[in-house]
Amino acid sequence: MSSRWAVSKDADQAITAQRKRQKEGKRRAREQKQKETAEQQEQQAQRSIEPPTKRRRTEATSLEGASLLPQTNPSFGQSRGLELYDILNNIEEGSYGFVSRARENPTGEIVALKRLKIEHGNNEGFPVTGLREIQTLRVCSHPHIVHLREVVVGPGPMQDVYLVMDFLEHDLKALLEDMDEPFSSSETKTLMLQISSATEYLHKNWILHRDLKTSNLLLNNRGEIKIADFGMARYTASPPPRLTQLVVTLWYRAPELLLGAEEYGFEIDIWSMGCIFSELLTREPILQGKNEVGQLSAIFSLLGIPTPATWPAFKSLPNSKALYPLLGTTRNLTSQLNSSKYPDLTEAGIQLLASMLTLNPEGRPSASEILSHPYFREDPRPKPKQMFPTFPSKAGQEKRRRRATPRAPNRGEAPRLPAEDFTSIFAGHDSKH
Repeated sequence: MSSRWAVSKDADQAITAQRKRQKEGKRRAREQKQKETAEQQEQQAQRSIEPPTKRRRTEATSLEGASLLPQTNPSFGQSRGLELYDILNNIEEGSYGFVSRARENPTGEIVALKRLKIEHGNNEGFPVTGLREIQTLRVCSHPHIVHLREVVVGPGPMQDVYLVMDFLEHDLKALLEDMDEPFSSSETKTLMLQISSATEYLHKNWILHRDLKTSNLLLNNRGEIKIADFGMARYTASPPPRLTQLVVTLWYRAPELLLGAEEYGFEIDIWSMGCIFSELLTREPILQGKNEVGQLSAIFSLLGIPTPATWPAFKSLPNSKALYPLLGTTRNLTSQLNSSKYPDLTEAGIQLLASMLTLNPEGRPSASEILSHPYFREDPRPKPKQMFPTFPSKAGQEKRRRRATPRAPNRGEAPRLPAEDFTSIFAGHDSKH
């Protein structure tokens, strides 16, 4: 005859086993839910032309006043045809389209026509870069962002798609190459304030441009600059989703992207703006690598080698795993951003430029902080746009000719850089510094 204690012990064991099974069932259910959530987030990250349906505002203090642009919901109908426009001359071929100058027949107004690059016969359908540009420009309204008037289609069964936009006489890249002298300090301030204002508008509305460069900045003869080419643009969130790092034209690409970061934010646009700031001052791109490794070499030669103190998250980036073992054998180079490189730039201006080109993305200012920087309140003050000089327009003449520069990256797999590719970054540095 078993004792009362044995029965009680058996019952306790049965209860314990039941609780264990229940706990195990809850754990499996939780893991399944986490897996489903991760799959949903991955699918959402891949829908680059749609804003996230839910946005966590855990960092709202860093984006004061941030909001979503209202999505237009027009009634769908047939687009107008290209026959309404007379093409006057071709301007240039961009990464995602062919740009021409045209006249609208009913009004006689001069406009810019951008024919999207569509590979007829493939299975990819309408290019995602075109969808991004149309969607972004339809909801943006800012004096320094190019205005999309309408979308028209060409004749024939294989209809081409054209974006009709305001015509501006210059792109900043071609203009800088033709100038004998760079912009003056007051003119540079005016241009940087306009670029920063437009970038602040994008960022406050959760839009990353992801390809800011001088050839994507258009200037008219009234001293007004406008950001163009939104083929890489997309909505983001806080915290940022996983994104491709194969964005931004190489010479304007932030170091975290070159090192394989898949989670990044508005800081990559700020880095590009720093490159543009320098180019306005010197007429030359500040960082001109031939490939990803060469670009990193140019960055580290100019700004120094990252350390755990200056960039704590550096070691966690995918491509840094090949680079990090070499850092211990190399002296830390110091930044070359100084008055000898920019003799006409004040101390406040050098501080602003250096902050925009900080290796650690967390150290870069926001577009709002750039707008309020003391540099813009110093003498000489920003030149009123009514006083801005005018320049002969090449957009109304022959096709623009420019020196060979990198194009925006194509869609595809971003490169992983092997360790042996990095050895050239530090070649000769110890003997020079």
